[in-house]
Amino acid sequence: MSIISSTRHTTATTTSTLSQRLVAAIGASILGACLVYFAGFSHIDAVHNAAHDTRHSSAFPCH
Repeated sequence: MSIISSTRHTTATTTSTLSQRLVAAIGASILGACLVYFAGFSHIDAVHNAAHDTRHSSAFPCH
């Protein structure tokens, strides 16, 4: 005896408004800028050495 069952799949759609996307973009930009400047002007040798080559390849001064 076999039992056939059907399952219904629903797709949840998410819509974001322009203001939500703008807030997310600005927040990501601020976070990125803070990380770049933290690594660029840090006096901690481990942080400086970890990001050294990346900074030089993007013409970011660190010396």
